[in-house]
Amino acid sequence: MASNDYLSVTVLTQYLKRKFDVDPYLGKVYLTGEISNFRLRPHAHQYFSLKDDHAKINAIMFRSAFEKLKFTPETGMKVLVTGRISLYEPTGSYQIYVERMEPDGIGQLYQAYEQLKKKLANEGLFAAPKQPLPRFPKRIAVVTSPSGAVIRDIITTVRRRYPIAQIVLYPAVVQGDAAADDIVRQIERANAAGTFDTLIIGRGGGSIEDLWPFNEERVARAIAASRLPVISSVGHETDTTIADLVADVRAATPTAAAELAVPVLKDELLKLTQERTRLLNAMANRINFQQQRLNKLMTAYVFRQPQRLYETYVQRLDRAQQGLRQGMTQQVTRRQQQFRLASQGLKNQSPLDRVRRAQTDLGQTTQRLNENAERLLTTKRQRVGQLIEGLDYLSPLKILGRGYSYVTQDDRVIRQTADLKQGLATIHLSDGTAAAEIQTITPATEDQHE
Repeated sequence: MASNDYLSVTVLTQYLKRKFDVDPYLGKVYLTGEISNFRLRPHAHQYFSLKDDHAKINAIMFRSAFEKLKFTPETGMKVLVTGRISLYEPTGSYQIYVERMEPDGIGQLYQAYEQLKKKLANEGLFAAPKQPLPRFPKRIAVVTSPSGAVIRDIITTVRRRYPIAQIVLYPAVVQGDAAADDIVRQIERANAAGTFDTLIIGRGGGSIEDLWPFNEERVARAIAASRLPVISSVGHETDTTIADLVADVRAATPTAAAELAVPVLKDELLKLTQERTRLLNAMANRINFQQQRLNKLMTAYVFRQPQRLYETYVQRLDRAQQGLRQGMTQQVTRRQQQFRLASQGLKNQSPLDRVRRAQTDLGQTTQRLNENAERLLTTKRQRVGQLIEGLDYLSPLKILGRGYSYVTQDDRVIRQTADLKQGLATIHLSDGTAAAEIQTITPATEDQHE
């Protein structure tokens, strides 16, 4: 075959895509399956898969279609989808373009209701502290349709029960796609006014689609953020919306909402009358009781003999004065004794006595010092005399006086013959000196030494 007889991949893919697009059975397909590989992409197209036990198909849901869903798809959720089958040329794979989706086996709105209810419950919005309703409101704001029976029932009930309260209507769309935003806007307006005591939000009964604006998340958050206490009255008694769960008080009907918002004026006036009567009776009984006490006191002996009222006190005063005098006397005596003891102690510790004792000690010490000095001086004198006498005995002059003499030669004391030399020498006597000439020097022999 020639090369011209072969198809390119692109041509084949385009041919197959056209087959998908023109097939009347694939232009609108109703499919059921389990969601797989779903990852929410905010404000974008959604890509996922649908599968059963034996097969899987890729799916895409464009943003415009996905934003119309009342619930959030999740992996593992079984759904019913409507769409068309086509082929994606770049990869050559076929896929379903989903146009509508709803949970299989459960309504779409109910699924969305349960998901939002679980989300807000996890946030603690339902368990948040509720605001108490004022007992005697002056102005009540009502967010509802201006043409419905709700506002008429509320006005009728309030006028019948508590006509002094003022009802102000904040007209809102309560059904359809624009209803949620309108309800939120009117709630915020009523709060911004700052002159209302209570806020009632309500509408009549209907299907879950009709009541759906009151299941929107933005409405629930607006009610939760309201500074006014909110009474929710949506649908019939068996209908429970997200707004009912978030509101401070839920009423089964608009009439019940009005009854919760205001008391019955006649009943309150009757209560006031009853309280006034009870107060008057109580005061009368108290006055009678006090009058009886007064009469009894007036007949007491203290009023007939007033002096007896203070006789006991006079006696107690006398005893107190006597005790005070005795106590003062004892206190003065004790203080005087303490003073004498302190004076004696001060006298014993007087500096003059210590000075006199110190002077006496000084005189005795001086006397002992002089006596010891005199004895020491005498002893030293005696010792000096003894030393002088000893020195005198050792004096050369003393020795010379006993007949001894010594010889010097050339100003040297001659101690032995070896020191002498022939010639002149000087002989020293006790009373003078004599000159001598040394002619012969004879040393001593050993025998002589012996």
